Amino acid sequence: MRLKQGSFLWYLYLDKIYCLLSVRNVKALAEYFHILDVHGKNTLNDVLFYHFLHHVTDLKKAQINIVFDMLDWNAMGEIGFEQFYMLVCMLLAHQNHLEGQFMYRHSRPVFDLLDLKGDLRIGAKNFGMYRFLFNIHKQELKDLFHDFDVTGDNLLNYQEFKLYTIIYIDKLQRRQKTEEKEKGDRKRRQNEKSLLKKKMSHQV
Repeated sequence: MRLKQGSFLWYLYLDKIYCLLSVRNVKALAEYFHILDVHGKNTLNDVLFYHFLHHVTDLKKAQINIVFDMLDWNAMGEIGFEQFYMLVCMLLAHQNHLEGQFMYRHSRPVFDLLDLKGDLRIGAKNFGMYRFLFNIHKQELKDLFHDFDVTGDNLLNYQEFKLYTIIYIDKLQRRQKTEEKEKGDRKRRQNEKSLLKKKMSHQV
């Protein structure tokens, strides 16, 4: 999944730590939402929602439909600005490779969205339907349920899901530190080589 370059969302800035929009961006998004709301009901129905996501992303129709069903948690056939804002933050997090950070910072709302039946459990099948939103591969999803499904019922409760997000972000931060260290080591070695070449050229 990717955002289409030049679309309205392309110009919004998502805070990399909290995965939220600035107040100015929220105001701009609210104005955009009202423009999309051609019926003046402060909601978007499935048709308006489809055309919006089709315009700003490369998602297929089937994917757009299941995202709408996920956000339309009360089965009213429409979503409000709160759900719309959540979706936009999710899309921007995906675009900026902050999916893990987003799940960590907003674990409760994400869990509630994935809990389609409202029984305080997330099934592997339901999670799998929406894994494209969080850039989770099939094997990663299998590992997730294998490692964090403490009860062994192939379902995740909120505590298990929250633990997953904490460990995921911890691994991500360690990986980033390792990559930064390796980058620094490479730069240091390059500088040492450059200095050595300069010394050798002066000696000649």
